[in-house]
Amino acid sequence: MQFSAPLKSNAKKIMLLGSGELGKEVVIEAQRLGIETVAVDKYENAPAHQVAHRAYVVNMQDKEAILEIIRREKPDYILPEVEAISIAALFEAEAEGFHVIPNAEAVNKTMNRKNIRMFAAEELGLKTGPYKFVTTQDGMLEAARSLGFPCVIKPVMSSSGHGQSVARSEADIPNSWEMAKEARGDASELIVEAFVDFDYEITMLTARNGKETVFCEPIGHEQRDGDYVFSWQPMQMSELAKQRAQEIAQKITDGLGGRGIFGVELFVKGDEVYFSEVSPRPHDTGMVTLITQSQSEFALHLRAVLGLPLGFTFYGEGASAAFKSEAHNVAPVVEVDESLFSDNSFVRVFGKPEAHKGRRLAVALVYDRVDAALTKAREIIKKVKDA
Repeated sequence: MQFSAPLKSNAKKIMLLGSGELGKEVVIEAQRLGIETVAVDKYENAPAHQVAHRAYVVNMQDKEAILEIIRREKPDYILPEVEAISIAALFEAEAEGFHVIPNAEAVNKTMNRKNIRMFAAEELGLKTGPYKFVTTQDGMLEAARSLGFPCVIKPVMSSSGHGQSVARSEADIPNSWEMAKEARGDASELIVEAFVDFDYEITMLTARNGKETVFCEPIGHEQRDGDYVFSWQPMQMSELAKQRAQEIAQKITDGLGGRGIFGVELFVKGDEVYFSEVSPRPHDTGMVTLITQSQSEFALHLRAVLGLPLGFTFYGEGASAAFKSEAHNVAPVVEVDESLFSDNSFVRVFGKPEAHKGRRLAVALVYDRVDAALTKAREIIKKVKDA
């Protein structure tokens, strides 16, 4: 493969549609190979904007605005990094010969919980928990009664837990209905899921380059309000459960096709594995790979996009902890205790230009045996504060 210099007429170019902290790491990996980078998001100075060669601010749901930037920049690869995006723009760009990662139809399926759940359960026959789709509060109540309490309620299009809730009784339904309106994306339709009795949940990072599929060690994670707060790698699980998790990950990513890394989310009960969701891009729980692997999920994503070999070394066990702001601030400052920068731990600050309560601003990473790493991650994240 030939690598040219960026900002030249023969430069290889990638465009990110969505420029948060995960996209920022992808841009950094691309810069290391001399690839020209273009970052697009709905707000100025998004994390990936700060490291890309060029940045655009646009309504991500505006089909014509997105297409205008694509046609102007003519990227070799388009990497969608958010759910709230014009799918129609991706289909049209693909029809015009642009390479969408992994492909427009895969993005269409995975950005919408209805599409991906029906594809996984009804077309691929993967094991999932019972579910129903609703569009009204009365419909939500009826579905919850049918599936039983507690149940999980999510907008069909959202991310990072926005709009998600658990209804433990009929009295929780009105609040769940109101919370669903906080979705990042489309809250006009909701999925009501029966509460799966699982022992733990994992992310199986799965990378495809068109020639091979590789799996990272399974990542365990802890969520609050549908959003990740701690993750660790590897998750201890039986060999049979791990094998089944990889089989499900292979089946769903083969079904979606294309190149790149996929974050396949799974529920595990004993040796039984249930499909939950899949993201066709780096996963927030996978930030732990910044300290556990020779090639992080971001490096693997770029390698897969370019069709490069996907071999990597798993260095050893580790954990991550997300730091979330406690207040609104238009010029946020993250205060980090110096002791967190040690021989086996460090902090990554995302550089988001504005904070609000619950917004993820940084991540702490620890390299150690999982139990020790997770204990330390829980301790040190308390030493990260809003200044």
